[in-house]
Amino acid sequence: MQFSEIPGLSETKEKLLHAVENNHLAHALLFHGPEGSANLTLALALATYLFCENKDGKDSCGTCSSCQRMKKLILPDLNFAFPVVASSKEDEKEDDEKDAKTDILGNWRKFVTEQPYGNVHDFIYFNGFEKKQLNISKNAARKIIQTLSLMSFEGGYKIMLLWAPEYLHPSAANSLLKIIEEPPAKTIFMLVTSQADQLLTTILSRTQKILVRAFSDEEIQDHLVSSGLCEAKAAEQIAMLADGNLREAYRLLDQVEDQTVRQVRDWFRMCASRNLKDIFALSDEFHKYDKEAQKSLMLAGLNVAREILLKNLDLDNLLRTTEEDRDFINKISKNVLTEDHAQQLYQAFNQAHYHLERNGNAKMIFTDLSMEIFLMMAKTLK
Repeated sequence: MQFSEIPGLSETKEKLLHAVENNHLAHALLFHGPEGSANLTLALALATYLFCENKDGKDSCGTCSSCQRMKKLILPDLNFAFPVVASSKEDEKEDDEKDAKTDILGNWRKFVTEQPYGNVHDFIYFNGFEKKQLNISKNAARKIIQTLSLMSFEGGYKIMLLWAPEYLHPSAANSLLKIIEEPPAKTIFMLVTSQADQLLTTILSRTQKILVRAFSDEEIQDHLVSSGLCEAKAAEQIAMLADGNLREAYRLLDQVEDQTVRQVRDWFRMCASRNLKDIFALSDEFHKYDKEAQKSLMLAGLNVAREILLKNLDLDNLLRTTEEDRDFINKISKNVLTEDHAQQLYQAFNQAHYHLERNGNAKMIFTDLSMEIFLMMAKTLK
């Protein structure tokens, strides 16, 4: 991974490069940002830069032996730690044998290569860990300490990239405190998370924080178009729905252009016409969607609620919907849903998304949300 492969974020890239150039790079870095941000890819790009044999001050060369091995994540001085299925004390004794059989590190490398903006849920599905508890155990922490106590294979940096450190077992986190605070020479910890608030304060206090912001709509649009992934019109719609989340943008590429917004529009029209039969039928259909499609519809609803709110506040310059959907927003904000309704809608969609994330019953969630929309509109359309 090179810095040039990451869309935008020039200010964060410059900050990291400046720290390396001036020898001010901390020995423990915490890359934290919202889901779908470049927290992992920036960490990998920095690691590639540090290992590169022909860096030019702006990026790694991409062609030297180290860069080529970094593309496959097989450079021996780059080590990984990440959550796996929690083991009992008896099972921990056999961890090495299990890892060899399942090739969990190989799966991790494949996951990062294929889904560099993926989250923990994606990793769970990728490995078939559904309905299993994950953690980074004390035994894993011991392996980290043992690995870093060895000499560097190639005489340069040794890097330990710890992904999703919020899954550290408390005993594991405590056992790592000393080595994070006082690592061996030329050893760098890179902690990557979207849940920094869940980390122990003792871990947080020992790291330099690198805040990774969400991508802008323009950065996502430019990336999708320049990468040849879609046309400009589709990229505009996808960027609006993704709301700074590049993981979501990639997932939306497989969907028909503006399909989710059209679904929300049709859904609202059913509620406005008080067509309960069709609403309940739609609930049954929603229940059959996969989880990601269900969450995508909730995100589309969040964006529609945002647009309605902005329209009611006469902030047309901030509207992000395409011209095709603008007529729908104009009509519903002017004649059906007020500013207060838009705020209630936003909270309702946000709560529904939260419950879907936690494996709530999709049919019940959708039906309950439909009734909320129905009642809001019923009060206005008396």
